[in-house]
Amino acid sequence: MAEHNIPRWAGIALLLVIATVFGSNHVAARIAFDHGTNVTTAVAVRSAGTAFFVLLLLLLSNVSLKVERKSLGHSVLIGLLIAVQSYCLYSAVALIPVALALLAFQTFPMLLALISWIGGGERPSRRVLVAMPVALVGLALALDVYGKSGDIAGRWAEVGAGVLWALGASVSFATALFLITRWLGSMDGRLRSFLFMSVVAVVTIAGGTLTNAFALPADRTGWIALALLTLFYGTAITSVFVLLPKLGAVNNAAVLNFEPIAVLGLAWLILDQAVAPLQILGAFIVVGSIAWMGSGKR
Repeated sequence: MAEHNIPRWAGIALLLVIATVFGSNHVAARIAFDHGTNVTTAVAVRSAGTAFFVLLLLLLSNVSLKVERKSLGHSVLIGLLIAVQSYCLYSAVALIPVALALLAFQTFPMLLALISWIGGGERPSRRVLVAMPVALVGLALALDVYGKSGDIAGRWAEVGAGVLWALGASVSFATALFLITRWLGSMDGRLRSFLFMSVVAVVTIAGGTLTNAFALPADRTGWIALALLTLFYGTAITSVFVLLPKLGAVNNAAVLNFEPIAVLGLAWLILDQAVAPLQILGAFIVVGSIAWMGSGKR
């Protein structure tokens, strides 16, 4: 298991920044989808771009690219999980409001805790077990899950397909984080990211080519959005793979629940979407839960 060598307060602050960058990626993705890009193209471009960026970092840092056969096999398996997660989450973002897609995806910390516990890995602390459901309640308020009419069945008919895509992404990502901590905790985080993103890029490009599933942006706005989502995603996902093993994935991954709240703010600034008072209350509940969780002893 990798040594936890980053102070808790610093790790929490960094994860909040990463969550905001992740949110920026999904806002850019929605803009790209609205301007002609499809899910396959977005996943292929961002994964290939991230792999190339991380490869440059590795070469500039003189990091060895040698990987043991067993670790390489583990990396390929995790990369396939990341590929599934990427496709599922972008499919959700393309179908339903970005913030709602991210709300469903944010179940991954609880799934990670369950998977880790069952697998004999790191046990979540009591503080984390309490903070996660409270944070999800805050997210439900912030994202107005019930809508104005309170018709849950009608709301599910409207957003159900997108939510299922997001839940698929949640399961895949939680499993990937667990396997990273168990199998590859001692591997350089940049090397991990390069291997994972390379697998995602190869699988997506091959699948898109065989099925003729690529769709390029229709205008300049779409191209800019595609470039930005690649930049934001590459920065955020590389930071996650580098940082979480140093902090302990189970007791800290829940901090990434801040991402939908960041998206609410970004949507207000970029898309001119108003935020209701109840949603603001939900945002404070989420941020308060994260702060309380982060204040506990390691």
